[in-house]
Amino acid sequence: MSSLRRRIADALCGPQNCTATSSLVARATATATDAAATPSSTISPFSTALNGVDQEGNMMFKESLWWTLGGMLLILLAIRLVAIGWSQLRHVSAMSAPGEQQTYWKKTQWSWMPGYKKNLLYAPLWNKRHNREIKLSSAVSVGTLPSRLHSVILVIYLLSNVAYLLYEEWHRPNGYSLAAEIRGRSGTLSLVNMVPLIILAGRNNPLIDLLHVSFDTYNLIHRWMGRTVVIEVVIHTCAWAYVEIAASGWRGMGYKLVRDDFLASGMIGTVAMSFLLILSVSPLRHAFYETFLNFHIVLALVAILMTYLHCHYAQIPGGLPQKPWAVAVFILWVLERFARVFRLGYYNWSRQRGFTEAVVEPMPGDTTRVTIHLPRHMDIHPGSHAYLRFWKIRGWESHPFSVAWVQHHPNIDKATLGEKTVSESQLKDGTTSVSFVIGAHTGFTRALYNKALAGGAPSITLRAGMEGPYAGHHSLNSYGHVLLFAGATGITHQISYLKPLIQGFNDGTVATRKIVLVWIIRDTEALEWVRPWMDEILRLPRRREILSIRLFVTRPKNSREIHSGSTTVQMFPGRPKITTLVKKEVEEQVGAMCVTVCGPGALADDVRQAVREVQDGTSVVDFVEESFTW
Repeated sequence: MSSLRRRIADALCGPQNCTATSSLVARATATATDAAATPSSTISPFSTALNGVDQEGNMMFKESLWWTLGGMLLILLAIRLVAIGWSQLRHVSAMSAPGEQQTYWKKTQWSWMPGYKKNLLYAPLWNKRHNREIKLSSAVSVGTLPSRLHSVILVIYLLSNVAYLLYEEWHRPNGYSLAAEIRGRSGTLSLVNMVPLIILAGRNNPLIDLLHVSFDTYNLIHRWMGRTVVIEVVIHTCAWAYVEIAASGWRGMGYKLVRDDFLASGMIGTVAMSFLLILSVSPLRHAFYETFLNFHIVLALVAILMTYLHCHYAQIPGGLPQKPWAVAVFILWVLERFARVFRLGYYNWSRQRGFTEAVVEPMPGDTTRVTIHLPRHMDIHPGSHAYLRFWKIRGWESHPFSVAWVQHHPNIDKATLGEKTVSESQLKDGTTSVSFVIGAHTGFTRALYNKALAGGAPSITLRAGMEGPYAGHHSLNSYGHVLLFAGATGITHQISYLKPLIQGFNDGTVATRKIVLVWIIRDTEALEWVRPWMDEILRLPRRREILSIRLFVTRPKNSREIHSGSTTVQMFPGRPKITTLVKKEVEEQVGAMCVTVCGPGALADDVRQAVREVQDGTSVVDFVEESFTW
């Protein structure tokens, strides 16, 4: 009888009401006899196989953990489906209405929604700080704080693991039997957690599109899941070692670790995971991210393979019961890697047009402008990002950057050269150019900038690969009023929305009637980063009716740099007062409003705080933050 069933039986009946069967009496007598026979019979059996392991309880808590994760997933899915359906309804009903007729969507329809946004959905863990890095010095960063909603999810997840792990029969007379039960429980929970751990780690995580939750959020949960898995694995190993040392001594344990494939694979997996945890400590991860990433991939693969071998080599017919989960973890890891390779190969090579090439231009302010010329057509939504790699600059590495501009080149043959309209088939048969603005910091981005600068020409051409696009699920088409904040190279994310929204305004396919772009830059040299794209935007029909641009130059070289070209494009010295800007736009709000930000963590936290302050219960003001934390 398992310890779980025994505890249930004890709770349901007392000794006066329950009588043991003859088979149970015989089993108990045999156990007592065996225990009294030799000292080793109460120790060594509990270091091998499933002896002393509460397998029935393990399976129950496996189901409990799945339901804990699945329950949170279903709640988030239901909330997202309602939000997506509501935005679609708003989009359809408002896209043909002028701004003054979008009052219904300007007012909140649920009295509890502003409080929910202010105190949970958009709230930092405490006070104001969320995305601004916590730094011990200029070179040592310990990362960022999770939001309040993220913290609630993480606390539920972590406490559930603690509760399932601690539900043991702590008053067992044989401590080695208790260690075996802990060994089984911790090993089971660690392997169960590895399944969502691998799913959330992937760029091709299907939950990103399903729930419209950013990769950054999944990456946060992935890190905490990884820490949980490693801690449970270490507990699993220590519980086994406690029994084994008591039975065989340190020398005997060392001998078995060398000779026994089951134990050796488990120990190697434990060591690999322990190194993963050590290397992922925030100061090390931030200081040597590219090195960390390479080691992370190798050690993760070693840990997955060793986990499978550990389950396979168990002295049980067919291996440990958890073996199918280890197989599932490996398959998920391989499929995600295959999806990356497939996307990379398909979009970056064409039989007729060859491989992808990149035009790389050094820009003022230690910045690089990169235009990727793909040999195929690619649909890219505003707000997307992609991973870039250059064969001559650390070709084994790829890094994410926001897509700034997309230009499609239809395949026009001589027979249709004079036609003004382009068919859908011509567009799909053509090619796509994708542009990025990349700030040079350290490592890969600095090497890219130095390579472009050393070319001695306005631009150089490199063989490149682009993997993506990813994200792009935050549509602004249903909002009557859009306020975009950008800091430095964060303009790349925000500028990708301007052309589609203005064109949609002209075509009557979006609800947007007012766009305000606030861009904060150090000096006016930064304008060169986006000049060709901004020139095209400013020439769009009816642009003045919908778009206003406000440039804030924090360190102008001289006062003559600060001049406003028109009433719709204005330039100011110094930093903006974020709260004042947001409140002013809310006073002039047109329909539902969305405030988005992409830039340094301090700017993002200021905008988040300002949006929380205008959740007064009357207006609909949503908030979207584009970030990628490591």
